[in-house]
Amino acid sequence: MSAGQRHRMVDLPAAAGADLERLPHILRIMLENVLRNTGEDASRARAAILHWLDTGRSEEEIPFLPGRVLMHDTTCGPALVDIAGMRVSLAEAGHDPSRLNPVLPVDVSTDHSLGVDVFGSRDALQRNMEREYGRNAERYRFMKWATRALTGFRVHPPGTGIMHTLNLERLASVVTTMERDGVSWAMPDTLIGTDSHTPMISGIGVLGWGVGGLEAESVFFGMPVMIRVPEIVGVRLTSRLRQGVLATDLALTVTERLRRIDLADRFVEFFGEGVSTLSAGDRAVVANMTPEFGANSAFFPIDDQTLRYLRETGRSAEHVRLVEDYAKRQGLWFDPEAVPRFTDVVAINLDEVEVSLAGPRRPQDRIPAGQTVEAMAPMLAARPAPASADQPGNGAVAIAAITSCTNTSDPRLLVAAGLVARKARAFGLTPPPWVKTSLAPGSPTAERYLRRAGLLEDLEAVGFGIVGYGCTTCIGNSGPLPDVIDQAMAERGILPVAVLSGNRNFPGRVHPQLEAGFLASPPLVVAFALAGDVNRNIVADPIARSASGEDIRLADLWPTGDEIDAALAMAIDAGDYDTSYDEAEASDTWRVLDAPGTPLFPLNESSTYIRRPPFAGFGKGTLLGTYAAHPLLVLGDDITTDHISPAGAVPPRSEAAEYLVERGENPRDLNVFASRRGNWEAMVRGLFTNKSVCNLLDPQIAPGFTIHVGSGDHLPLFRAAERYADEGASVVVVAGERYGMGSSRDWAAKGVALLGARAVLASSFERIHRSNLIGMGILPLRLPAERHPNDLHLRPGDQILIDADPARISPRCAVPVSIRRASGESEAFMATAAIETSLEVEILRGGGIIPLILCRVVSAEATSRETPASETTGDGENLRREASPSIRR
Repeated sequence: MSAGQRHRMVDLPAAAGADLERLPHILRIMLENVLRNTGEDASRARAAILHWLDTGRSEEEIPFLPGRVLMHDTTCGPALVDIAGMRVSLAEAGHDPSRLNPVLPVDVSTDHSLGVDVFGSRDALQRNMEREYGRNAERYRFMKWATRALTGFRVHPPGTGIMHTLNLERLASVVTTMERDGVSWAMPDTLIGTDSHTPMISGIGVLGWGVGGLEAESVFFGMPVMIRVPEIVGVRLTSRLRQGVLATDLALTVTERLRRIDLADRFVEFFGEGVSTLSAGDRAVVANMTPEFGANSAFFPIDDQTLRYLRETGRSAEHVRLVEDYAKRQGLWFDPEAVPRFTDVVAINLDEVEVSLAGPRRPQDRIPAGQTVEAMAPMLAARPAPASADQPGNGAVAIAAITSCTNTSDPRLLVAAGLVARKARAFGLTPPPWVKTSLAPGSPTAERYLRRAGLLEDLEAVGFGIVGYGCTTCIGNSGPLPDVIDQAMAERGILPVAVLSGNRNFPGRVHPQLEAGFLASPPLVVAFALAGDVNRNIVADPIARSASGEDIRLADLWPTGDEIDAALAMAIDAGDYDTSYDEAEASDTWRVLDAPGTPLFPLNESSTYIRRPPFAGFGKGTLLGTYAAHPLLVLGDDITTDHISPAGAVPPRSEAAEYLVERGENPRDLNVFASRRGNWEAMVRGLFTNKSVCNLLDPQIAPGFTIHVGSGDHLPLFRAAERYADEGASVVVVAGERYGMGSSRDWAAKGVALLGARAVLASSFERIHRSNLIGMGILPLRLPAERHPNDLHLRPGDQILIDADPARISPRCAVPVSIRRASGESEAFMATAAIETSLEVEILRGGGIIPLILCRVVSAEATSRETPASETTGDGENLRREASPSIRR
């Protein structure tokens, strides 16, 4: 089919006929997947997808089998702890633990642990890396054990960059080939990832989306992703971006627009002539923000821009031809004039997009770049703290970080930041001393192209030297605040802000002491760092004064499109990509790490990083049933996974810190919660401790606490949960809209499970967290619109009665709920089970994904003992098990 090679493939044009052009590209890829993988059931799945065209909606389920899984270290860690625990459980029950093994390739990046401890010096990168290895050596040895004990499990060591940039620049093939029964098959590259920003890869035409670690574990071991044929929202792009407007501005605009509609369990696909004006880098920035606007994935089909990106990042000419030939032959090539059938359509005129920020508390709260004063006004009312030339006040920029896969994966944005730094350097500008500056690109390739363009030295001159290749500030690993900021907060009560090129700015996300943050493009981050505060119109007002005393405005610093293009032409070299990654992969520090080579990991109960979790076994049965429960927590809207299970530094005066110090940890360096996810004892002590969490049971309840009914004691959540468990009492959690938004971390669900919650009742759920709750056996119930937690007025002593008979539970079924007040009054209503598929019903009835996986392993072991190996070759799962290790990446 390409370069003299022949490959077998599913014939999509023949399978769909004239309907193929009407199908969104997402459903074309899903159709190919079910036809190739589902055997006898393929005709039913094909009919379900084609019937979707009638209404743009469907209740039919289809199995999706991704080609690979992508993880990062702090989602991989909990998954590996689960696997290690499950293997021990199998061995204890007399089964072969080695049978618990992935059936498809798994790539793991090591990007979520790096902290910005050192900045503003040329050795910052080296020193931060040394601290990363020093803090996390035990975890990294555990990950290295997995590369030896598990088939097809590959870890990319610290220094190789952020998982989504690694995926874009190195792992993704767009079209891949696979050997099956001696025949080479060609097929779309597809994946799931244990990070909510996995859809970034859809910017180059690879269908992928984020899942929780629990769902990923099920896919590891051969279970499909069961989904309803999804609703697809088409976003029509017209015209083109104006001069000076960047991909970040478009991404924030798309996020603002799409958050206005309900995208839960829906996919987004971009179409229209405006798509062709966007580079692959532009598209990836937009697709990265998918979880911020609430969709499963945001897809840009394959076209010439895709091929250009593949060439620029060092893919071979032969492979690029394969991608082009396959996409055109299969009807997967983008036509800017085509208008497929969509469930709904949103129109965005690219010419109307303006230079923007988002904040100060949510990524969907886009504002014109010059309106930070107005945006901050509600937070600063009644907080007088004037600044001076040498003292920070309200609105001072405490952190200015060029960080995150979102914007550092696009070379154009980093080059633009470098050009702003070059002009600022020429004027003699530097940030005020209270601004903590950092540059953490998504991959080591950035160092090469910035240096080649002569821009790295300019960035360093204004404080933006490279501190590492990882998520850093975006994930909350921002390190300590400058002393002058700490002092001003303590003595004068100032409210400082963060400005970062990341994707989230929830209160406490970037740093536990920072309640306000703005998302911005990398060049705007540099501009705000130079200004030192957000108390001005950054577009029109002076930013600073030059060495000669003249006012310098943004227009004096902002590069033109031609300037960016010229610098990019000088910077980019396709040979950089393989070279940079090869050097990073060859890390001597990683190579010399010792790790066990045994099927069972030697778990140590005294470890503060890796402990056998209580839920990594065969389980105790379903949590469904009819019961009365105490509301452990009653919460409002927009409770994120950061609120539920923090990722940033372990506070020195906290229950988690006390636990760790008692076990010998250094109280001055307790690492971050994200690195402790392998120790359930440490993690459960951090649940809901974010200072903005308010338990509506009583306004006097501190974050991370509740009132134990009976004693009336104010207790840490985990202590109250222990008491209720000892009493044989059930508990539930109640929340408002968008519960579980944010990161995909499954620990937010694992933690709630360890608190004993049998159900979570919320006004609405974010998709990944809803799935994670089900994975832990917890029933998610959607409250009726008139029963918002603010209106329920739940108080200690009130009980919630739930009638969730396992035999009657089904997708989206009604579930009777009643509230029995401590006063004796009662009220009843119907909630809706937030269950989407029959597989989710099976998981809930079985008590969670882990017991289901273990039962399937035991069943498969019994079957293999009864059936000769030569007879186990007929079904799709066995074919996939044999073929998966041969996938060419």
